[in-house]
Order: sequence, then structure tokens, then C-alpha cells
Amino acid sequence: MREQVDAAASLKGIGRIEGIARGRSGWYTGYLWLFAAWQLVLVPAVLLWHGRTGTLVSTLANTLVVMGLSLFATRQPVVPRGYGGRHLKVIGTWAVAYVLSLVLGYTVFTDSVAFAAVAALACALPAAATAVQKGRAV
Repeated sequence: MREQVDAAASLKGIGRIEGIARGRSGWYTGYLWLFAAWQLVLVPAVLLWHGRTGTLVSTLANTLVVMGLSLFATRQPVVPRGYGGRHLKVIGTWAVAYVLSLVLGYTVFTDSVAFAAVAALACALPAAATAVQKGRAV
């Protein structure tokens, strides 16, 4: 009888730990939303603000944001299941959209505000779509 009580107590403790872990794994959704929102600022700034000042400000701001998000991610106590592969897909898709946006923005659509807005949305889309998908799964 004592063994059953011990087993039940162990299962209750494991359930409590699992609940805490699941609750703390939601940080990745917030991370993705911040990354997506940053794209709405970064991409138009890079495409429309020319010259040394624009390059310097956007580069420094992007460095600070990426460092802040990276520091935030490394300090989280729980890593969601499948995080590595999912994050590589998000960043890989973003990188393709970002490079394509820069190439088209500097060659075909120079100084086009409309293109900068569409490019910003395209660059924000991978992170936002994953955040929506991840938010539904939690």
C-alpha cells in the first residue's frame, strides 16, 4: 500500500514539474513576435535611409536587438521541444526574404516606400507565422 502512495506522490510531483516547464516554454512565442516586430522597423530603415548615418544607425540598432534577443533566449530555463530545427527554419526563411528584399530594394525598387513596406511584411512573416503556430500548440 505504501508503494502505491509513493508512486502517486511521485506522479503528482512529475505532473507539477511538467506543468511548470510547459508554462515557461512560452517565451519562444514572445521572442518570435519581437523579432517580427523588429523587421517592420529594420527593413524600411535599411532600404530607405541611405548614407553613412543610416547604415551606422540601422547596423547598431540591429546589433543591439539581436544581442538582446539572443541574451534573452540563452537565459531561459526551458527550451521548447523541437526548438533547434524550428528556429533554423525561421531564421533561414527570414534570411532568404531579407536578402531578396535588399537585392530588389537596391536594384529594382530603389527608394520605393511601397516596396519597403511589403518587404518588411515579408521579412516579418516567417517569425509571425511560427509564433501563431507555436501559440496554438501551447
